Amino acid sequence: MENSQDNGTPTKRIAAIDLGTNSFHAVLVDIYPDGSFRTIDKLKEMVILAEKGVDNYLSEEAMQRGLDALQRIKVLCDSQQVEEIIAFATSAIREAKNGGDFTQRMIDEVGIKARAIPGQKEAELIGYAIRHSISLDKEMVLMVDIGGGSVEFIVGNNEEFLYHNSLKLGVARMSAKFVKNDPITKEEIKALKKHYKKTLKEIADVIKEHGVTTMIGSSGTMENIGAMVASRTSLTADMTLNELEFQASDFKDLYKDFIKLNRKERKKISELDEKRIDIINPGMVLVKYLIKKFNIENIKISEAALRDGMILNFLNQERPHLHLVENFPDPRKKSIFELLRKCNWLEAHSTHVAGMALQLFDEFRDELKLEEADRELLEYATWMHDIGYYISYRKHHKHALYIIRHSDLRGFNEDEINIMANVARYHRRSTPKKRHEFYKKMEKPLRKKVKRLSALLRVADGLDRSHYQNVQKLEIDNREDIVNLYLTTMGDPELEVWGAERKSKLFQKVTGKKLEIYAVNMNDLERTQSSTGNKNTLIN
Repeated sequence: MENSQDNGTPTKRIAAIDLGTNSFHAVLVDIYPDGSFRTIDKLKEMVILAEKGVDNYLSEEAMQRGLDALQRIKVLCDSQQVEEIIAFATSAIREAKNGGDFTQRMIDEVGIKARAIPGQKEAELIGYAIRHSISLDKEMVLMVDIGGGSVEFIVGNNEEFLYHNSLKLGVARMSAKFVKNDPITKEEIKALKKHYKKTLKEIADVIKEHGVTTMIGSSGTMENIGAMVASRTSLTADMTLNELEFQASDFKDLYKDFIKLNRKERKKISELDEKRIDIINPGMVLVKYLIKKFNIENIKISEAALRDGMILNFLNQERPHLHLVENFPDPRKKSIFELLRKCNWLEAHSTHVAGMALQLFDEFRDELKLEEADRELLEYATWMHDIGYYISYRKHHKHALYIIRHSDLRGFNEDEINIMANVARYHRRSTPKKRHEFYKKMEKPLRKKVKRLSALLRVADGLDRSHYQNVQKLEIDNREDIVNLYLTTMGDPELEVWGAERKSKLFQKVTGKKLEIYAVNMNDLERTQSSTGNKNTLIN
């Protein structure tokens, strides 16, 4: 691998394929010299390898479905000029007596070599993927990946995993073994719970010891559950399910209605994958069991799963060949910085503006009814406000909105991504309007937040109109009906005063106060005054 390339140029393009029991997932990524990666394409193929349960041979029909899916994935990889394909086979292939025949046919007929990884390694990689995509802290959480053949359980936090294992509790396996009726009967549910209790004894001890109250679910079954909960509540999940958070009670409400449905009724639910219709019920029962047994209060969804863990594992092995420029343990900040670097961000300008925007935030936080979490979103939105230049100067504020919304930022839920994208979009030109498509789609409290944060960013951005960090010091005199800003500048302050004044209307609207700006040039102590509608310069 070449080490001489700069941070903006990928060094390698790879594909990671997770050969699951229900579906094959491929993700194509560009690897960068700093150890980050960027998704360029994805493909998901439902294959249902274990139509008669996981313990049997893979049928010829199932193997053919798998090979056909892999042919399509291979065509995508070839068209995207992928240099290396990593494929991991999981439960169904790992356990099938003719799993070896299938992996050999993959090599002979498609040209893809797959490794059958042990369940415990699979759980560990899923844990790394979730940690990479979800913002964890020191609180111990239960991570659960419900597949077709197995379920991976991980107990851990942002620093360590106390437990990680793969258990043979997948929905295809449990459906074949325990569910013969439609709708599922009370007796079948009871038998499933009894089986779960017996199998989960080891993990129960770990969970109880550490007082876990949050569960993070990944992969198809949990994503389908998250999408169904979101559609029943006011949660936003049109663009991403990652970091979607809901209460255990929200799931219980869904469960109560869903578990009574027959196949025809389940088929009408748009959020449910068609090939999951016949096998999802054991997954519903498992989630309900985990919530009740372990007193789970909150549930989060992670869109990252085994394939993401495979990429992280690949990077870890390749790391000696990569230049690590920055290493942020927090997935949110790391994800933002990866995007900033790829878009060749205007670092000096953006960090300078962020400093002033946060100073304004700290002063007006209580007045504008903002929360501490909003401060972080404002900072990131400010760092990203000019990344639209990467596409073009013209309409760069709108390009920033698009880039932020479509960059798979990890650790953020959809509302947070929308707030950052819209705040960045409104740093210039128009202020937020209900006729604007993406602003209009947001819930009213989020629109208010965007308006208030944008007001702060607009003034701060105006204060570096020259992009030369002219303002060395900002002092805020916040009074009952007027706000005075005192600037100390390195050089002539006129452009910064004009820039802030020009962008002050929204600020004055949200605060209900008049804004006046005074500047002192450190070199000649000229004093410049500006207030809305008054462009007089006072020299003392």
